[in-house]
Amino acid sequence: MANILQLMPYLEGEELMYVQQLIKDFDDEHAQQFASVYSSRRKDPTTIMILTLLGLMGIAGIQRFILNQVGMGILYFLTAGLCLIGTIIDLVNYKKLSFEYNSKEAQQVASLVKNFSQN
Repeated sequence: MANILQLMPYLEGEELMYVQQLIKDFDDEHAQQFASVYSSRRKDPTTIMILTLLGLMGIAGIQRFILNQVGMGILYFLTAGLCLIGTIIDLVNYKKLSFEYNSKEAQQVASLVKNFSQN
């Protein structure tokens, strides 16, 4: 098994443990394939935080669009971030929002790599 920190040194905390568990059975080649695809799909929590801060300045909902939550993005945009309350909640929970998105992406990428290796 490849060392996940060598492949993706930017991972930390809960996301690191999740990805390690997800690819524990991958050989080095498949782990590198996973890292390559996952790196292009994941959203950095700092980016989500910055986009949420923009919501406080009048452009509410950008973080939700980036996280593929289009309906919530439109709702935040039309309601000024649910009167800023939703934006403030997102600011507090930005790591959770990015982890939820990234864990779904990691699961999809792992499935793709497994399916590709079986063919």
